[in-house]
Amino acid sequence: MEAIRPAPRTLLRDRAYASIRDAIVSGEIEPGAVVRDAELAEQLGLSRAPVREAFARLVDEGLLESKPQSYTRVTRVVAADVRDAAAVVGAMHELVTRVAVPRLFAADIEAMREANECFAAAVGAGDVDAALEADDELHDVLVRVSGNHAAAATITRYTPLIRRLERRRFGEGGNCRSAGLHDQLIEACAAGDVDEAVRVTAEIWRGLEGLADTD
Repeated sequence: MEAIRPAPRTLLRDRAYASIRDAIVSGEIEPGAVVRDAELAEQLGLSRAPVREAFARLVDEGLLESKPQSYTRVTRVVAADVRDAAAVVGAMHELVTRVAVPRLFAADIEAMREANECFAAAVGAGDVDAALEADDELHDVLVRVSGNHAAAATITRYTPLIRRLERRRFGEGGNCRSAGLHDQLIEACAAGDVDEAVRVTAEIWRGLEGLADTD
């Protein structure tokens, strides 16, 4: 039997990135907290190199800020940054919706309905993690069906900036997205009404831009 080969460096880097990003978005690592590569490497069971690479990516994406030879820390939630991210992510979702709607199958529509049922139930139960996961599942159907990898990558990059504020709003007893709007989106998709689906998508993301204005 051949020896198991070490995990590729890129996979270790991606593992470190995903773990640290999720901890920042969830608030486990709070805004303003200083992060140290040695400490996180030990917690993750990794060497410092992939953690440093993850730090560089998170700085580029706006979740960390760094001053050479001084500190690396989690950025504060800044309303202007959330608005900018929501505008970009919203535009990408409008694009993929326009492309995806004519390509949807019945199974895709059913997946969206199931995701929205989970979303509504999670919001009602105050389960932030489940609500945001279900929200992702619903919109990811359109992203996947569109086949636009550039749009998908942009959405993946900037959504975490929005998620931090959404999570805080959920924690304050509110919610940032509407199961009712999701219902409208799903019905437009089921009817093959591209313009209506794009309109509702735009309304959903305008709401997130407005969320930053109340922060």
